[in-house]
Amino acid sequence: MMRPSLNDLAAFAAVASHQSFRRAADVMGVSRSALSHAIIGLEAKLDVRLFNRTTRSVSLTQAGARLLARLDPVLQDLDQALDTLSEERGTPSGTLRINANKSGARILLEEVVPRFMDLYPDVELDLVSEGRLVDIVEQGFDAGIRLLGTVPKDMVAVKFGGDVRFIAVAAPSYLESRARPHTPDDLYTHCCIRQRLPSGKRYRWEFSKRAAEVAIDAPGNLTLDDNDLLVQAAADGRGIAYVPEYFARPFLASGQLATVLDDWCPPTPGLALYYPRSRHVPSPLRAFIDLLREVDRAR
Repeated sequence: MMRPSLNDLAAFAAVASHQSFRRAADVMGVSRSALSHAIIGLEAKLDVRLFNRTTRSVSLTQAGARLLARLDPVLQDLDQALDTLSEERGTPSGTLRINANKSGARILLEEVVPRFMDLYPDVELDLVSEGRLVDIVEQGFDAGIRLLGTVPKDMVAVKFGGDVRFIAVAAPSYLESRARPHTPDDLYTHCCIRQRLPSGKRYRWEFSKRAAEVAIDAPGNLTLDDNDLLVQAAADGRGIAYVPEYFARPFLASGQLATVLDDWCPPTPGLALYYPRSRHVPSPLRAFIDLLREVDRAR
């Protein structure tokens, strides 16, 4: 039996982890065909089939599952050993992949990312911004950025940026010809700009005041899937939007938008960076977390 290369074994582990040649190829930065050829070559060297393949799915055979169980801790130990060498060089290096929602990515880009890139030029930062919640381990990310309340319980969370506040906003021109809402139920007499979540579901507006909590399926004939678009549509007089305050601040400062239902919009726990509890933390991620905390303390 020919001994496989480390690259072959890493390719096998990536496909097994993602259960997809396409996703594994994207993470590894190679073409799908090159990855497929690597796996075919590995199976030939080992003289055993490692994956069951159909046009729609990829799954491990029993032999593949046994190999992965023995190989995964070895590859993790290798990553840790290489990372130790990076630390001895005195500066982190390699790739740091972070999955973030749009507001989280914006906050990071204001100060943390520029300073990180200046301090650690040998680190390639791959910051992916998307609205949907993903399994960061399965998708090959080192860390994720989400609202603290949505972080999986088996992850380590590092809170930053302070609390967040969702607010209801409308253009003064819209409010001039209509009675301002004083309770969430008053929204049923207004035009609301609704939001479609990445999951496909429509977001129910959540309000609270003292012990009272209300969730509203806001009425309206316009639905959007992006906070920037929601704010712009509200500024254009299309109705009331419900968005994170961060996105509305420039429009509030210029007078293009005004808030309503302020006393029903308290702050809530904000953003957090999170990463797997059970895995070795690579030096680029440790450096990023340290800088994130430093910037957050200075605010």
